[in-house]
Amino acid sequence: MFEQVNKFAPFLLMFVVIYFFMIRPQQKKAKQEKAFESTLKVGDRIITKSGLHGKVSELAETTVVVETMSGKLKMERSAISMEMSASLAKK
Repeated sequence: MFEQVNKFAPFLLMFVVIYFFMIRPQQKKAKQEKAFESTLKVGDRIITKSGLHGKVSELAETTVVVETMSGKLKMERSAISMEMSASLAKK
């Protein structure tokens, strides 16, 4: 019986390593981004993941209207970059 456990130990160890170095950090980041999306408010200056700069002018459940220099754009909340918007807020 010990030999059978010994055969599967490397696979189990590999799964544990993959979980802690790849899966868990990705889940943590997704949770942070969801929290960021829920804390958006009208007037916040943001940067989208595609690089557009603007200010939030309207909020809906899953969408946001962003006012840019060239007009207003409606986009999904998930299109807003948490990292770039946070660095913009620090300036």
